[in-house]
Amino acid sequence: MLDAIKNLFGMDKTDYAALLKEGAVILDVRSKSEYDGGHIKNSVNIPVDQLQGNLSKLKDKNKPVITCCASGIRSASAKSILQNNGYKNVYNGGGWTSLNNKI
Repeated sequence: MLDAIKNLFGMDKTDYAALLKEGAVILDVRSKSEYDGGHIKNSVNIPVDQLQGNLSKLKDKNKPVITCCASGIRSASAKSILQNNGYKNVYNGGGWTSLNNKI
């Protein structure tokens, strides 16, 4: 929730473009139909309600992961799920359209 508020007020100073250059994965946690309606090129779609059962798709727990959704709420949940499962470098990118503008 705090990440969503930071993003809303432009307080997020994370350099997402640099993270991508380092090999970060963009994880879009919206539903398949939302994702099919538009998404960031080369992003991975795993809906947040299916993330726990699909963690094996994100093999390297040390590789940066940037979560995104429509507004930042589901991506915040996804960030927590990943961190609770040992992923070390997880960033909440917030809404996918906003994130797309930052990269």
